[in-house]
Amino acid sequence: VALDAGLLADGFQLDTGTPGTLGVSGVLSFDTAAAALQTIQAALAGGAVGQLDLVGVRHSDSAGLACVLAVAAEADRCGQTLQVINMPAGMRVLAQVCEVDRLMG
Repeated sequence: VALDAGLLADGFQLDTGTPGTLGVSGVLSFDTAAAALQTIQAALAGGAVGQLDLVGVRHSDSAGLACVLAVAAEADRCGQTLQVINMPAGMRVLAQVCEVDRLMG
């Protein structure tokens, strides 16, 4: 099942078809991060999710990184263990530069 948030945030898509995994694809940027955050948090609240898979993210910026950090923090606050996997290289480098990479499990 793919939840296309394209109407709210051009270029962002969330795939909930794999049990326990939220698949993020498209763009996580200043233009999409707020809607992406709302969509991902709603999906997290809907059931047991263990992974946030970023394999399909083709572009991200600092707002995209902030979105991922907020999702991880929310999961932690709710007692969920959320592993961020397949982080794009650019986002990983940004997380290291900002010294927040350890916050994403």
